[in-house]
Amino acid sequence: MVLLACQDITKSFGSKPVLNGVSFSLDEGEQMVMLGANGCGKSTLLKIIAGIETPDGGELSMRRGAKIGHVPQEHDLPLQQTATEVLTEAGARAGLDHEALMQAVRRFGGIDALVDSDIQVARMSGGQTKRLSIVRALVQQPDLLLLDEPTNHLDVEGVMWLEQLLARASSSAIIISHDRYFIEAVATRVIEIAALYPKSVFASDGGYADFIEKKAAWIETREREAATMANKMRREAAWLARGARARTTKSKSRIERAKALEVQVADARAALATRNIEFEFTASARKTKKLIHLEGVTKSFGDRVLFNGLGFTLGPGMRLGVAGVNGSGKTTLLKILMAQTGIDAGKIERADQLKVAYFDQARVTLEAAGFGPDSTIKRILAPDSDGVNFRGRTIHVASYARTFLFSGEDLEKPYGKLSGGEKARVHIAKFLLEPADLLILDEPTNDLDLPTLEALESALLEFPGAIVLVTHDRFLLDKVATGILGLDAGAQEGRQAGRHGFYADVAQWESDRKKSPETRTPTPESPRKASQEARKPVRLSYMEQREWDQMEGNILKAEERLAAAQAKAGDPAIATSPGKLAEAVKQLEAAQAEVDRLYARWGELEAKIAAMQS
Repeated sequence: MVLLACQDITKSFGSKPVLNGVSFSLDEGEQMVMLGANGCGKSTLLKIIAGIETPDGGELSMRRGAKIGHVPQEHDLPLQQTATEVLTEAGARAGLDHEALMQAVRRFGGIDALVDSDIQVARMSGGQTKRLSIVRALVQQPDLLLLDEPTNHLDVEGVMWLEQLLARASSSAIIISHDRYFIEAVATRVIEIAALYPKSVFASDGGYADFIEKKAAWIETREREAATMANKMRREAAWLARGARARTTKSKSRIERAKALEVQVADARAALATRNIEFEFTASARKTKKLIHLEGVTKSFGDRVLFNGLGFTLGPGMRLGVAGVNGSGKTTLLKILMAQTGIDAGKIERADQLKVAYFDQARVTLEAAGFGPDSTIKRILAPDSDGVNFRGRTIHVASYARTFLFSGEDLEKPYGKLSGGEKARVHIAKFLLEPADLLILDEPTNDLDLPTLEALESALLEFPGAIVLVTHDRFLLDKVATGILGLDAGAQEGRQAGRHGFYADVAQWESDRKKSPETRTPTPESPRKASQEARKPVRLSYMEQREWDQMEGNILKAEERLAAAQAKAGDPAIATSPGKLAEAVKQLEAAQAEVDRLYARWGELEAKIAAMQS
């Protein structure tokens, strides 16, 4: 049964359209994840569904009597209340007495598991307020739960808690998220908001993997249609070029069709064109093999031991992911690496004049540098001139900003007026200007859309220096990190205080945390050892290995043959020869089939290699 239906929803702010005819429906029991580039109107659409915003046009219908729970990106909890007071108010609105409320909260882990019940909201961490906001919405027993970037500020354990919670929830949900493992775990349907789709929406049943596969097939079909229209347009252009006299009605209609076809081709190509962000970190020219070395490092706060006897070495090309629950010492470790806080025992050695670039999750580095809410994008990126120094050369600030999808008009926007995604792009743009031997990133994915996130991944993989990465995004950790440092800090009963370990991937760390202290995996000596364990020897057959080694070159050659066949099929010289045209089309189809076969085979070999490495 349909719970919610949106038909041709439009919304503009001033002269800027945000939603343009968005249409979709949601059935009872569905958990829909909504994707889309920053600024496409996802949060605005959730606010319209929640009744916070009013659409300019279109129709929104909800099952009569249905209740909605809305959890925005930034919490709206009363700052002076405690968790108990917040949940008591929410329970009262749902008609729950104290016992019924506590029973409901226990299903979500209990108040003490969520947050210290005696502290006020104003003193809570971002992860604590996020958990409290989600539970506050759920105890009101909504029929539809709206979650806007719910994994922001949660640690890995918090994201897994949310996955389990949604699996047990009876309500339907619409969730905005760019955490790919999370999407795969919770989604029964994925939709993407973008102008290139009919009704501005592309929908796919299933999880993230299903969505990617179906979206690729959709784009491939549209590209073939655009290519077919382009070939038709070339034939019409050739006919017009021969000087045909437009005297008859038939000739005039053919000219009109040619003009309409030209517009169709232009529209199709414009719709399929996407604006990609490409990041490139500025590395120093340092050749030092050892950048930072920790040996026997111990750090405590009061009687709480964060880590005890921690040791590792970071060198160029090493990418260390740091995982652990909130409070396990991740941010403290980053501050130790940056020499912003001391240690209780052990020693740290740093390379001379080590250059460190730091991306902080709270983005206070901009404030520390003197930039406030009224600072414009231009002033933040280029405080003293119209140019930025990037990789040893001066680039005009407008050109540099365009790399991050900011227009010339955007340069004068104050930072405080930007969306969360726009602020994240400004922060990354500033971060990329710092030459560094070591990149330290603390939750860089908050508010990033998928295209920006994928660009960041690529840049991190290509950075020649060392990286230390703290993130709740398990997909990013698995893709980028060469090893995982898991911090426990005695978080589980029976664990040794300050326990830590190095792991090949996130799954190994998660598995180890579930074991008893007696059966846990011994700690490897270093992140390099963990990364070596992750790279077990791949054993393909002789012929498969040979095929794999030659695959990239074979694909390049096949794509060149395909391009030549496309050019031949579109040649006006053969347009009037049915025999030659048929042969050219036949060759084009064969070339396309060969490219498709090679890519499919590439995927099969990649999957086999991945299976042998797991």
